[in-house]
Amino acid sequence: MQWYERLNEYFPEHEMKDPGQFRALIEDKDAYHKEETEDYLLLYAEFENFLFIDYLLIHPNTRGKGMGTKVLNKLKEKGKTILLEVEPVDEQDEDTVRRARFYDKNGFVEADRIKYEREDQNGEPYEMIVYYWSPDGVPQKEILENMAKACREIHNFRSHRFYGREVANPDEVLTWKH
Repeated sequence: MQWYERLNEYFPEHEMKDPGQFRALIEDKDAYHKEETEDYLLLYAEFENFLFIDYLLIHPNTRGKGMGTKVLNKLKEKGKTILLEVEPVDEQDEDTVRRARFYDKNGFVEADRIKYEREDQNGEPYEMIVYYWSPDGVPQKEILENMAKACREIHNFRSHRFYGREVANPDEVLTWKH
């Protein structure tokens, strides 16, 4: 699984899925898809009314040349809302700044009414930001419901087998900000 190594080198450890869970998602979950080319690696789930981008990795030699935008535009052509998770911007970490700028530039919006906080294997909390793009402007309550479904069906897919616990119980990790 060379593609797993590529992801593992780029994404923080606490954001990575177990290789066995990836394999199970790809092989046994009809909604889950992996697209791999020389230029990019995309892992996403397609549900009836939305897409959830689990991982998008543009090859370092291709970054800054429009490949990420092409991948997103291809997904946008499906005409469904697209959700994804991004680390909060840390001005000291240029990658987080670049990622947020990339999604902003591509029409994604931060779901600022949703607090999303998970725990790593050691029980340490970490925050993620939910970003979304929608062809018809959906309310953030619907984004929250869709994100809860992504947690249940993707992050928690056979999670007890691979982690001994549920890794993203939506009732615990997602909160509506009033």
